[in-house]
Amino acid sequence: MKRIIKGSEPPCLLQYRQTRDANYDGYHPKELLKTSLLKEQGYICCYCMQRISIHNMEIEHNKAQNKDCYPHLQLDYKNLIASCSGNRGKRLKNLHCNGRKGYYEGKKIICKITLNPADSNKNCENYIKYSSTGKIFSDDETINHELNEILNLNHEILVKNRKETLFSVINALNEKFPNKTWSKEAIKKKLEELSSKDAEDKYSPYCQYIVWYLSKRLNIP
Repeated sequence: MKRIIKGSEPPCLLQYRQTRDANYDGYHPKELLKTSLLKEQGYICCYCMQRISIHNMEIEHNKAQNKDCYPHLQLDYKNLIASCSGNRGKRLKNLHCNGRKGYYEGKKIICKITLNPADSNKNCENYIKYSSTGKIFSDDETINHELNEILNLNHEILVKNRKETLFSVINALNEKFPNKTWSKEAIKKKLEELSSKDAEDKYSPYCQYIVWYLSKRLNIP
């Protein structure tokens, strides 16, 4: 999970919200809103950090928009983030991210999860840890439960993808430093690269996992 810095909302969303009886389901088309969210997040899922595009993303309400939760926030740009579909339509064990969260919201009232990647007052990255095997966890029991049960971020495919992404970075560094003693300058350069968007406004998939691992190599808290 990577922190999301919210920017200005698209003018079309603001204009629609000011119309009478405006609601999320009635807001069309959503392409400009999706594009805004994608650029903001560097084209990675707000939860699992896999690559997403306008063709395979879903608009997620961090605080649920149903009538028992936060219906007044259904068109609030700060409450909107971009998620992958998380295998929506498949069996529960294979659902993750928005697909999994949506399943539970349909079964029982889950108005919000503890960790909001777009929360300007609480950096989600400070509550997330990883293992070298690609698993994600938190020392906070509630957050850890949500990572595993509500979002299913330790789905075997996600764990595998994170691990393979890390190995590719490690292999590239090992090729550059055959004795496997990486210079701090090389690690810092890689950290800067992974923490920044490229020329197409994109982050590398699973970037924050690699940042966490390399920061540990430099003993950065």
